[in-house]
Amino acid sequence: METCQKLMIRSFTFRMYPTSKQESLLRAMLADHRDLYNAALQERREACKRGKRVWFKDQDAQLTAIRENDPDQARWSYSAQEQTLRRLDKAFKAFFRRLRSGEKKVGYPRFKGPRQFTSVEHRNGDGAKWDSVPHPTQTRAKFQGVGHIKVKQHRPVTGRVKRMSARLEGRKWYVHLVVEQEQPTPLPKTGAMVGLDLATGPNGLAYTSLGERIDNPTFGAVAAAKIARAQQQVFRCRRGSRRRFKAWDKVSNLYRKARNQRHDYLHKTARRLVDAYDLIVVEDLRTADMTRRAAPRPDGNGGYLPNGGSAKTGLNRSIRDAGWSQFLDLICAKAESAGRDFIRVNPAYTSQTCSSCGHRERANRNGKAFLCVSCGHRDDADINAALNILRAGLVLQDAAQAAS
Repeated sequence: METCQKLMIRSFTFRMYPTSKQESLLRAMLADHRDLYNAALQERREACKRGKRVWFKDQDAQLTAIRENDPDQARWSYSAQEQTLRRLDKAFKAFFRRLRSGEKKVGYPRFKGPRQFTSVEHRNGDGAKWDSVPHPTQTRAKFQGVGHIKVKQHRPVTGRVKRMSARLEGRKWYVHLVVEQEQPTPLPKTGAMVGLDLATGPNGLAYTSLGERIDNPTFGAVAAAKIARAQQQVFRCRRGSRRRFKAWDKVSNLYRKARNQRHDYLHKTARRLVDAYDLIVVEDLRTADMTRRAAPRPDGNGGYLPNGGSAKTGLNRSIRDAGWSQFLDLICAKAESAGRDFIRVNPAYTSQTCSSCGHRERANRNGKAFLCVSCGHRDDADINAALNILRAGLVLQDAAQAAS
């Protein structure tokens, strides 16, 4: 069971409206930080070829000399440039961690192009300042070398702002805040509890142990035809042309719209569940492993046997479109803020076990129908699984309370 702490870390994202001059400076800031990132990566690659290692502290010590010799780098925040170097250091640490664990795809850090490097992180009060010009109706964010930028603050920010990031999405600018705040007052108890069994595609987003079906709008599938047409337009344009960049922007905007629609829907659904239930039990799913591509099956003669790759690709796309991982993370965060209990349980065999008598057998489930071969209990297969998930969560809750 995930417990609450006295202090929490929360994030806020607001739209920024820079002037044309400020936008040019923001783009220059991204470009200079990207150059710093790529130069630091090149240094590490060259050192690796010579059998040596370069650490973050070594590259951090070079920043002063870089700023003295390069006026473009000197105009930006020193601590923000340190964050960019830490970003590269984290990428290398993750690479070596995957290498040690024996993962198939270790992912050596790559050079960043303009589309892969779209944000710069600052410390609040050191090169950046939130609400830099106190005003009763207008909020502004200040970034060193750029100035005070107008922000559309659509909700209050409570707590201590620790970090700020200027982020470019398409042609829109956003400021992302990381805020440390005290635990809010818990919501009133409702006395209700629920288990959730996740679903995909037209089958819905989830089923509750109370028999409720949560719809899945499948925003990605709805936008798929428009995205395909926009991608076709991209490849009709000459490489490097202005029309091709505009066509790519259209593709990005369609993906972004579907993502924002999904995020908004999952936020509202998670909010409704947290408001209604004191205890929420969900499946402990590893969606990254579940959405891996089907492994090839060599036939020994230079060819391959059927591996169900097409069906697996469709399932992977459906899981990503449902946003399972994001949905569970949102419920967890909102439950923590509301003082609710949130429990993840092992989902193994929950769809094959009878919620009435406990008999487990694969023959119990036939698609959406559940019929226990032992006691004859009939139910929707997903609702039956949700009941088993809730029961497993109650066992874990009792064990945690007994241990404390």
